Amino acid sequence: MAYDPGAIDATLAAAVGDEPGLIAELRGAFLESAKRALEGLAKADDPEGWRSAALRLKGLAASFGAIRLMALAQDAADAPAGDRAVLRKIERAVERL
Repeated sequence: MAYDPGAIDATLAAAVGDEPGLIAELRGAFLESAKRALEGLAKADDPEGWRSAALRLKGLAASFGAIRLMALAQDAADAPAGDRAVLRKIERAVERL
């Protein structure tokens, strides 16, 4: 699954129109939210907390058209709590946003 850097911007443009400043602001808010969601996932200390954090991240990603991040978050939700390999993949995906 390839990373599509234009997907988020296209989703935002469809929602708010041709407003580059607003798109940039919303993109920044998304990135900050994704980082907080990733922190929540990394700090989850039980299976229920892990799955809940993964599904919150998936919902956030879906809202912004971040398909790769959405799929990785689902992988995390399906993985054992604290799965470091899945967490590293999500960290890399968030870094590329």
